[in-house]
Amino acid sequence: MRAIEIIEGVYAVGGPDLTGMDDAYIYLVDFGDEQVLIDAGAGGATDRLMSNIKDALKKEANISHLILTHNHIDHVGGAEDIRSRTGAKIAVHENDAPALESGDPERTAASWYGVTLAPMKIDILLKGEGGDFETGSGALHWIHTPGHTPGSISVLLKCKGNKILFGQDIHGPFMPQFGSDKKQWRESMRRLIALEPDILCEGHYGIYKSPERVKEFILSFFDKI
Repeated sequence: MRAIEIIEGVYAVGGPDLTGMDDAYIYLVDFGDEQVLIDAGAGGATDRLMSNIKDALKKEANISHLILTHNHIDHVGGAEDIRSRTGAKIAVHENDAPALESGDPERTAASWYGVTLAPMKIDILLKGEGGDFETGSGALHWIHTPGHTPGSISVLLKCKGNKILFGQDIHGPFMPQFGSDKKQWRESMRRLIALEPDILCEGHYGIYKSPERVKEFILSFFDKI
């Protein structure tokens, strides 16, 4: 399957049904003269990912930044390969950076997948509780949403009258070896609901459209966790 257009300029370009079964969903935001990629998949299907990006854009890609929403292998495994192919700068929250910089097999969940993650250099450390991520031709707002991992973030894009939320792994899981915190997760989810996003792009469950469906999806996990 090829790239899926979510709204003009926003695409799903990777994921279990788009690139490989080990990949979380990968999203692309096109600002015109440059693009931002949100997450990188596990790394076993980068050729297919790049093909999907080209299919979506109908032009040569200029990926300036790769935002990693947290440090798990199914979201970060392809980051180095993508950076080497595109020159994109890798951005991650400071609380999840140490696991990537050391290649920690437990914190990154690499041991779950039976693979090794090489230590990774981080270009941009996202510090604090949130901020505007300037790309040169557009802006995304990132929000620190700890719970699944200490440095989990969500990304908000305002586009054509819609608020699009990239909220990867809203569903968890929550494990001591990940540094998970269920209380923090609940607080994070309440902040996301308060944003009243029109569209949610989740890491494993895909895309939800309408504020009502987004809220219902997030709240559905409160009784399960």
